[in-house]
Amino acid sequence: MTDTRTDATGRIVLLTTSHRVAPGLLSWSAWETLRTADRVLCADPDHPQLPYLREAGIAVEGARPDAQELVDACAGGRTVVVVPTGEGDRRLTDGLARMAGSGRFAMPDLELLPASYDLPGARLLDLVQVMDRIRRECPWSSRQTHASLAKYGIEEAYELVEAIEDGDRDELREELGDVLLQVVFHARIAEEDPEEPWSVDDVAGGIVEKLVHRHPHVFGDATAETPEEVKEHWMRTKAVEKQRESVTDGIPLGQPGLALAAKLAGRVRGGGVDVELPKGEGVGYELLALAARAEAEGIDPEAALRAAARAYRDAIRVAEGVGG
Repeated sequence: MTDTRTDATGRIVLLTTSHRVAPGLLSWSAWETLRTADRVLCADPDHPQLPYLREAGIAVEGARPDAQELVDACAGGRTVVVVPTGEGDRRLTDGLARMAGSGRFAMPDLELLPASYDLPGARLLDLVQVMDRIRRECPWSSRQTHASLAKYGIEEAYELVEAIEDGDRDELREELGDVLLQVVFHARIAEEDPEEPWSVDDVAGGIVEKLVHRHPHVFGDATAETPEEVKEHWMRTKAVEKQRESVTDGIPLGQPGLALAAKLAGRVRGGGVDVELPKGEGVGYELLALAARAEAEGIDPEAALRAAARAYRDAIRVAEGVGG
């Protein structure tokens, strides 16, 4: 191969790839670098990229040189490409850094070339893999069931709401991760069902299908210019899907009381059901009327009460002389 470089110290290229992207799907610059390199080295004989490199006619040497050997291999302006393992090669990179920092060596150009990049959402694949291993190897996780995890789903949902109310973005990110863990954990457990197994892919596929179907103004020919029109599309499509006998069908009765009352009132109003609020004595009926009124005015009574309760909590702490 004709060498067009004038730098006699050569070039070292560390070619990084993502295990979350299918092997062989490399960037054009990566393929060009591999094709024109004087040597391509890979210490891992089972590296997933190797079959695709060899299929492309690129000779890959199964070598694991140290820093000095790699620098020597670049003598005369040669280009050497190193395909690291998934964990990288700290021994090699640390050695190159020490040689460069010493000032006693004529170092080749050192280039880090990403051959493939993660797509958005790629770390979800890592979560699925980690959850699979934990389910198999962790004494506690391997014994959990949908029922035993139910309480954690409720706890994590409330902690997520609290992070939103606090306006703490770091806490919000963490709590979203905890909620996501519950989804992946339940999906992993469901894979083991002997009669009707399903996986996180089925969960994702189901919600994708639902979102596309309920957004005809985005994925179809329908039009919606306002949030109210979007909600009408959503409710109409949902009604056809569910084929419910009553507007109350599907409302979880275990949710907090104010949220339950508001949800019922919203279904009644949205469904055009002619029914009056039940009359009765006591604070329960008063709260029911307040929740229905709040819902009609576009206010979430549960969130409103929580905000007032937090203000009450702060006032108590001030009265106690606690906190700043």
